[in-house]
Amino acid sequence: MSYVSCALRAAAPRLPTPWRSPRPFSSATGPTAKKSVPYQKTLKEEGPGSGEPSRPPPSSAEVVVVGGGSLGCQTTYHLTKLGVTNVVLLERDRLTSGTTWHTAGLLWQLRPSDVEVELLAHTRDVVSRDLPAETGLHTGWVQNGGLFIASNKQRLDEYKRLMSLGKVYGVESYVLTPSQTKDLYPLMNIDDLYGTLYVPKDGTMDPAGTCSTLARAATARGATIIENCPVTGIQVRTDDFGVKRVYAVETAHGTIQTPCVVNCAGVWARALGRLAGVHVPLVGMHHAYVVTERIEGIQNMPNVRDHDASVYLRLQGDALSVGGYESNPIFWEEVSEKFAFGLFDLDWDVFMQHIEGAINRVPVLEKTGIKSTVCGPESFTADHKPLMGEAPEVRGFFLGCGFNSAGMMLGGGCGRELAHWIIHGRPEKDMYGYDIRRFHHSLTDNNRWIRERSHESYAKNYSVVFPHDEPLAGRNMRKDPLHEELLRQGCVFQERHGWERPGWFSPGGAAPVLDYDYYGAYGRERHKDYTYSRLLGDEYTFDFPPHHDVIKNECLTCRNALALFDMSYFGKFYLVGPEATKAANWLFSADVSKAPGSTVYTCMLNKQGGVESDLTVSRISPGDPTSPLAPAFEGDGYYLAIGGAVAQHNWSHITSVLQDMKLQCKLLDCSEELGMMSIQGPLSRVVLQEVLDTDLSNEAFPFSTHRITTAAGCTVRAMRLSFVGEMGWELHVPKADCVKVYRAVMQAGAQHGITNAGYRAIDSLSIEKGYRHWHADLRTDDTPLEAGLAFTCKLKSSVPFLGREAVEAQKAKGIFRRLVCFTTDEKVPMFGLEAIWRDGKVVGHIRRADFGFAIDKTIAYGYIRDPEGGPVSLDFVKSGSYELERMGVTYPARAHTKSPFDPDNKRVKGFY
Repeated sequence: MSYVSCALRAAAPRLPTPWRSPRPFSSATGPTAKKSVPYQKTLKEEGPGSGEPSRPPPSSAEVVVVGGGSLGCQTTYHLTKLGVTNVVLLERDRLTSGTTWHTAGLLWQLRPSDVEVELLAHTRDVVSRDLPAETGLHTGWVQNGGLFIASNKQRLDEYKRLMSLGKVYGVESYVLTPSQTKDLYPLMNIDDLYGTLYVPKDGTMDPAGTCSTLARAATARGATIIENCPVTGIQVRTDDFGVKRVYAVETAHGTIQTPCVVNCAGVWARALGRLAGVHVPLVGMHHAYVVTERIEGIQNMPNVRDHDASVYLRLQGDALSVGGYESNPIFWEEVSEKFAFGLFDLDWDVFMQHIEGAINRVPVLEKTGIKSTVCGPESFTADHKPLMGEAPEVRGFFLGCGFNSAGMMLGGGCGRELAHWIIHGRPEKDMYGYDIRRFHHSLTDNNRWIRERSHESYAKNYSVVFPHDEPLAGRNMRKDPLHEELLRQGCVFQERHGWERPGWFSPGGAAPVLDYDYYGAYGRERHKDYTYSRLLGDEYTFDFPPHHDVIKNECLTCRNALALFDMSYFGKFYLVGPEATKAANWLFSADVSKAPGSTVYTCMLNKQGGVESDLTVSRISPGDPTSPLAPAFEGDGYYLAIGGAVAQHNWSHITSVLQDMKLQCKLLDCSEELGMMSIQGPLSRVVLQEVLDTDLSNEAFPFSTHRITTAAGCTVRAMRLSFVGEMGWELHVPKADCVKVYRAVMQAGAQHGITNAGYRAIDSLSIEKGYRHWHADLRTDDTPLEAGLAFTCKLKSSVPFLGREAVEAQKAKGIFRRLVCFTTDEKVPMFGLEAIWRDGKVVGHIRRADFGFAIDKTIAYGYIRDPEGGPVSLDFVKSGSYELERMGVTYPARAHTKSPFDPDNKRVKGFY
């Protein structure tokens, strides 16, 4: 018999437990224990024993799901619930045989994301209520509760944030003192405890019970599930418009013609994607837990997550399963196609840090035997989020993979959303955080980026989620023309979409991002005196960060003089061709078919009226084919400027619409060829008049217009726009000329107090003015009417546009959810997820918050509802008494129906 204490000694010398202090990989082994999952039943022994499929494949299907694990079964089940009965699930071996069968099956209801809380709630409903009611079978759901351990104030603050969000969704939770925790869990060591978060209705799922019950329910509705039927090929055909589409799935036992394939193949998803020419950015890793012998007094205890020790303790009847996320995980380098119901030998040296943390938390483990080890493959991704949605490379090829060991607890919610996505073209919820299109196409097949980022996300999985953290892995993939210039001036960069974009400017000088050191794992030397890492670490707080005053200076200089923002990471597309105006009228909610020289702020909507994007669209004339400033084209042309972090999403959305409408126009990407500088502030006209060869007066160059001109002898496109609420211009510049133009602007602005400013300042300035940020206070599940953007919809015209019918229906029915601006007199930092109280009732939560330096207040935006179910009118907003709950403490708040800064919109028009 192995003992936990023996394992700890075998892996000596002792290591510090935090993930920030990893040890090099070693293959040293410890005491032996059998390899076995702790479940009474698996599906390994069930089903056909030969190599023949459980039934012959049909000749055709509406949808073919590949992979019989949690996601494959959930997606098939939810497709049938939504009425798709001609669906086939193909499993190369037997259900659950890949990564699902050995999973720990934990379900925690609270996460730092409103969408994830909703997804988890649906999974819980499916396994605890829906499936038993439909089938009469028990799925193996056990509701024993969950306990999050905090060993310091910051960790408990994070838990309090989760508790506040839970109140919005009715998730019962309690912050407990150490002594209360001891009463709940008598075997726990509380000497180093700061507090805990207890969620009584968390629990565990049984993989075999859940998946077999899902399969039973799906087949009862008409689904066909075929085991022992490996996929050998995906047929992709190119249509008359050059669009690649799924045509059929080839198996070892026949071909199934289908327009839709769903890749739920887990660790094997990357290989399946290659069959269709689709990049699936995930890696396989060993992920392990050990199962103890019987522990007296452990029965009915809640599951435990000790994040600071990077360990979890899952109740397993009268024993515990102990696992976690180590800093030096083992990559599964050669993913075997034959691996089914398989386990690896546990490397005790790698696993040791979890043993140490577990013994510290539950000391009785030191003298407890280890019954078995469970070390199996799992798939992990660059941001520890799943990969979902239609692949940009091939229409009809959907992803439902890369679940980072959370496929059981996210399976129900994600299976339902994926089914809705397949049927209706988009999910019901805002799934952008999981959408494969969140990654730029240049990254999804970049092995260095995938490996580095997946390692860091795995190693940091249990770290506190701080508002301003940035990755250290996979950096410097895309640099704009001003990168080196700004780096020398102390720019602290953020990473978005592979781009390095300016975050803020440190007075302490250059802070370059260095090559990834894997935090010293795998024998690598860890960086010493790493300035960039130190600056990030300084901001690991839920209070105002130490660089608060630096960002304040950038903001107030912009408000009082002028600032230059490098926005070169923006997506910059041209929509051109004979039917470009027809496309633009349908794609964009605002009227953009104006004369060349006009610029319009608009939204793009989906069929349900949700906002897929907000962007600026400029009508252009044909230009020089050798210049990226204006391509040569026949017909009409539009220049689209889109937030760089969502450029791939926008490209894919527009491309899909053009393909579906079969329009004669092209979408051209010049994001890499053009830089973009935004000069904003009351003195911007004075400074730019020295640089630009054009009249910048209000009469000659009004707001929302653009023109080609010269700056410092270079041809540029100047646009009079603002994203911060000041008079200003954007300069769109060929990359070869960016440094020259930048230096000319900075030289002209020196005597007027110009400063560099970054996106942290933009975040503050834009929320102060009431401008929206897509995927924060504006998402695919929000409509323009709810978000206060009705002015972007051409409803007074008769021109049809995508989403118009849904918007008109909502307008007629009434708005039952509305985005509201709040300010608090008390200067307290908020970051989003705070609960909104109105007249003593929770009515919503904050989506986005920041500090407004010009008005000297905290500003927060969130959607509110009427608890009685009625419409949310402006009178409803004005009549309530509001409080915002931050970490369990409520603060009086004032609701605003207009922006608290420059509500009459005078400054952007040059009236100061």
